[in-house]
Amino acid sequence: MTALLETNLGATPLLGRGKVRDLYAVDDALLLVATDRISAFDHVLATGIPGKGKILTQISLFWFDLLKDLVPNHLISADVDEFPASLRVYADQLEGRSMLVKRAAMFPVECVARGYLAGSGWKEYRDSLTVCGISLPRGLLDGSRLPEPIFTPATKSSDGAHDENIPFAAVEKLIGKEDAAELRRLTLAIYQRAQGHAEARGLILADTKFEFGRTTNGKAGQGILLADEVLTPDSSRFWDSAEWKPGGAQPSLDKQYVRDYLESIHWNKQAPAPGLPDEVVERTQGKYLEAFRRLTGRGI
Repeated sequence: MTALLETNLGATPLLGRGKVRDLYAVDDALLLVATDRISAFDHVLATGIPGKGKILTQISLFWFDLLKDLVPNHLISADVDEFPASLRVYADQLEGRSMLVKRAAMFPVECVARGYLAGSGWKEYRDSLTVCGISLPRGLLDGSRLPEPIFTPATKSSDGAHDENIPFAAVEKLIGKEDAAELRRLTLAIYQRAQGHAEARGLILADTKFEFGRTTNGKAGQGILLADEVLTPDSSRFWDSAEWKPGGAQPSLDKQYVRDYLESIHWNKQAPAPGLPDEVVERTQGKYLEAFRRLTGRGI
């Protein structure tokens, strides 16, 4: 299988290429296409992970369906046969990895829920016993379960720079108190639902981030949609429940394996980003596939 690193949809207007997704304008809708690109340390690597875009898209579709009673989402269709005729001729690039979605005004905030200490949350706690200004008990370890899930928002970088954790008061100032309160409520409600499902599948959802937007006719606190991807190994930490042991980094079903490899070769985290050896590509692909199979109970 060859990795799809870039799409080309002819005359369809390309709005931009993100770290993973290519975004196109389709009349009054948008087309999101998940490529097989993979990023680490804010850089897109020279090597892709074959099939990764399809895995991410199918996981998102699973969650959109499971969460639809909690929050509406931006999905119009993921069936290429239902796309406009001008897109169906590119089915070889779109099948299984694309979503036609509603346009929405996106909130400039990464909505992060944490049920466990890891990553930047662990680093902040280690220094200050807080995460995003939220005080936590002493004695927690890297990988510890928190007393209750917390909302730890971050800035949303528009230029690929690293997102920065911010306190809730900063979100209120940025988007208003009503919207901030609703985003926090939705983020924690989704996390609780998703963590319960993951636990039933022998997995821990340590933390995750969501993106929300609002339709043009929405008022403060209303008309909010869950958008972009949701609860995939690119945006979430999934750990195997049976292997969970606080006190250090946990074995995970995500791209942490890639980060660990890049650390091992002492890459300076500056462009150009290196490629990945075949073994790392295969192991990473396997982790994404395992996450999909265990979360959905399906093959791909």
